Amino acid sequence: MEQSSTSALLQGAVLDLASDVVSALRSGDHVRAGSTLKTGGAGEGVARAAVRVLGADTLLPAVLLRVPPDPGQLAVFKEAVTAHPPRPDAAPTVVWSHWAMARALRRLDQPPPVRTAGDPGAEPGTGWLDEAGWQVLTHQLAVLAPLALPGEECAVTRLAQRRPVDVARGFVRAVRRRDWQQAAGAGRWLTLLDGVPESLGLAAGLDFVRLMGGSDPRVALQLEAARLMPAGVLL
Repeated sequence: MEQSSTSALLQGAVLDLASDVVSALRSGDHVRAGSTLKTGGAGEGVARAAVRVLGADTLLPAVLLRVPPDPGQLAVFKEAVTAHPPRPDAAPTVVWSHWAMARALRRLDQPPPVRTAGDPGAEPGTGWLDEAGWQVLTHQLAVLAPLALPGEECAVTRLAQRRPVDVARGFVRAVRRRDWQQAAGAGRWLTLLDGVPESLGLAAGLDFVRLMGGSDPRVALQLEAARLMPAGVLL
């Protein structure tokens, strides 16, 4: 029962945090992005866990709108990065998510303490995606949607740039399966990629995803990111 209660608390915190980010992206108000996160108290651990789930997108308003993050939000974000480094057996998406969060801090001149030897900015590998089919590729890219940023490049971005048609196929599949979160994440990537088939109708597709799944803050976050991308489509 306790585990179920904790899971429900975390899920609620993730949705609240995503809602804050969406509000900030729509209004340009950095305070809204940090309203859910508070340091200290019994909820601090849940707040850090929610940040880990949302990843670098927690600071997306600071990146896309170039507004300074809320100090309290930044403190919780930094704690989430430094207190929970990936384990040696962590999944590649977890490792990349952590890397993206650390990159976000470095971008804001708030680099996390170095706890391991080597270059703290060194990119993880993409071997698990190099030969992935388009279905797996799209699923993994949707999980790693926080890496889809204008003017930012990494190994995952370069891999996606080589396979725009596969990502487009994955977007269509996600829409047909009514997997709105995956569709929104894939759509965010597609706004940055060259070579996306015009026949895809990305703008109309994203409108449909917004209509059907936009009530979920996690979906809305990806759609707002796509809307604000300099190379993105207008929603």
